[in-house]
Amino acid sequence: MTDILSSSTNTNQPGRLYVVATPIGNLGDISHRVIQTLSTVDLIACEDTRHTKKLCRHLNISTPLVSYFREREQEKAETLLEMLRVGKHIALVSDAGTPAICDPGAILVKKARAAGINIEAISGPSALATALSIAGLTQSNFFFGGFLSANSTERRRFLKTISTLPFTLIFYESPHRISAALVDMEAILGNRQAQLFRELTKIYEECLEGPISIIQERVKSGVKGELVLIVQGAKPPPAEQPDNLEDLLLWYRDELQSSLKDAVSRIASDLDLPRSQVYKKALAIWQTTA
Repeated sequence: MTDILSSSTNTNQPGRLYVVATPIGNLGDISHRVIQTLSTVDLIACEDTRHTKKLCRHLNISTPLVSYFREREQEKAETLLEMLRVGKHIALVSDAGTPAICDPGAILVKKARAAGINIEAISGPSALATALSIAGLTQSNFFFGGFLSANSTERRRFLKTISTLPFTLIFYESPHRISAALVDMEAILGNRQAQLFRELTKIYEECLEGPISIIQERVKSGVKGELVLIVQGAKPPPAEQPDNLEDLLLWYRDELQSSLKDAVSRIASDLDLPRSQVYKKALAIWQTTA
């Protein structure tokens, strides 16, 4: 890295930062512009040099690589910024997809912009856009939650803050956390309809679709690959929602056609009431129609 910095031949003009999207699975998705950029810049900053080295070898690209991973992102950004200042052109890539969207990159982009460095996006694949394009959603508004916390308490707290949003909810998730995340979602959001996309653009691409509980059953024994989860947004509340527990339970049962389990989960969460208290009242109401 020191050699690259000291060998600069242009100290008058700053370099340019290229934010380069790379394939999320299928290498056939790479563009001519991506290949040209990665071949001609002075340096490629990548999330994992081992991963990007395979891509470069496949494309016959010999540009030097430097690691730029989340744990040392702040420190690495300063070093790369100095290179940009003295005229080096740098391409920023993640392991797959578009950098700085739930991947390292945002810190470097922010610093470069503040320093007056020219930044150019080399657009391409994104797991978020790819999943949306084949989900069949007719609603244009959505909320992207990125990766949820690995901590269940924090995860549930966050889900509660977005539980009433009337927009489609979209998340990235890892294979070893998806089952627990779906359990928390059902508890906080209710048993909403959802789609789980796995291994997008790859040979074993798959979409699991149905209520959250059904998808959770299908993945609890294990799942592999990168995951994008799309969850139905909250139904808009009525103009006049009942304000006491008994009437609210009746409204959930008769107007929304909710199951006892879903009604208890939503009401206990929304009103911050003990689940046992709501369940006892709900059981009495549901039994009147049994």
